[in-house]
Amino acid sequence: MASLYERDAAAISKMSFLRFFPQAVVGGEGSYLIGDDGRRLLDLSASWGTAGLGHSHPAVREAVNKALENQAGASLLSTANLPSVELAEKLLSIVPKRAAGRVWLGHSGSDANETVARAVIAATGRPRILAFNGAYHGGTSGSMAISGHPAQQGVAKAAGLTLIPYPNAYRDGGEEQAEATAIDHLEKLFAGPVPPNEVAALFIEPIQSDGGMVVPPQNYFKKVEALCRQHGILLVCDEVKVGLGRSGRLHCFEHFGIEPDIIVFGKGLGGGLPISAAVGPTEIMNHSAAFSFQTVHGNPVCAAAALAVLQTIERDNLAANAAEVGQYLMGGLERLKQKHTMIGDIRGRGLAIGVELVTDRMSKTPARRETALTVYRAFELGLVLYYVGVSSNILEFTPPLTLTKAEADSGLDMLDRALSDVADGRVDPAVLAAFEGW
Repeated sequence: MASLYERDAAAISKMSFLRFFPQAVVGGEGSYLIGDDGRRLLDLSASWGTAGLGHSHPAVREAVNKALENQAGASLLSTANLPSVELAEKLLSIVPKRAAGRVWLGHSGSDANETVARAVIAATGRPRILAFNGAYHGGTSGSMAISGHPAQQGVAKAAGLTLIPYPNAYRDGGEEQAEATAIDHLEKLFAGPVPPNEVAALFIEPIQSDGGMVVPPQNYFKKVEALCRQHGILLVCDEVKVGLGRSGRLHCFEHFGIEPDIIVFGKGLGGGLPISAAVGPTEIMNHSAAFSFQTVHGNPVCAAAALAVLQTIERDNLAANAAEVGQYLMGGLERLKQKHTMIGDIRGRGLAIGVELVTDRMSKTPARRETALTVYRAFELGLVLYYVGVSSNILEFTPPLTLTKAEADSGLDMLDRALSDVADGRVDPAVLAAFEGW
């Protein structure tokens, strides 16, 4: 009899696969997934951060059940519906004043970022967009067109796109040097090949997630914001993976003292259901009717789930929990660093954490194969963890915001063993043959 994973491979297009090990699940609760073999798997990814409240959270279940009992249609396209309006009003109440204009609701961070990229050019009349090397703003053609992640090489980029370096203190000579180099690069662009009065917007990730969970120097984005204000450039903040409590604050950009013009939400917003939002000034977000829509945008069931997520984050102080448990987890990872020479750097905020693996701490050579083997072995031990980064050597931690210290300890124990097994050559590289990863 074929296993669930074998049935998946025989029925589902691999074009949507980003697989690292033979994970197949039939259920989940809280921070755990239930494998088809009955194993309880500690999920420190939360499906790339989408299950921000954990799996099967009662608040999400209640909201979805209520919305389905008396469903207010299926769309906002040609009718107002109560859940989507309530969600939009809630989002407007939690963003900075300069962004509190109108809300566009979509399905994913990808369609939200694509919509914003189109809208800022159309509404301002400026043809250029700036984004960062390593940035991942989505998987649709329009969102890939403004991204800089190497996994999307070969994809056509927007005609007016210019990619700039994202400062990485670990690899760019420390915080001061990384910041100075990146700001100097931007200023030289504005003084030469990229006239700032032609730039509609700069897309940022306050922590660059898929690019390697890179935390920028503390003052970098304040200086970037000042340059944008000077030249009338809109600051678009992609909070899709690191926002809504994950960083230890409601919005990740709050760590850096900036106020974006437009904020993009996704992943954890829906508590596991597909929904995204872009929130920004009325003159941008109301550019034109029927400018960017799909039939089930503003689906009331997804909107109800998203509103429940926002209310739960507030009610249960989950940003504070992310800060506390994230600091605890970081401390444990620092202890592992003392034991495992493969760990080159540990960085993050709250429960958005990256662990960079290297073959040698002096050369900082990315340990790409060892990283893939580590997540594979961790899965065998009962831990779900994926990797990211432009060199595919960053272990990414984006667990549920409800993670406990006891669960963090359990994850650290399994990671400790996985790293030891990889370092000692106890994991056969042949296990990776069927898994392409990034």
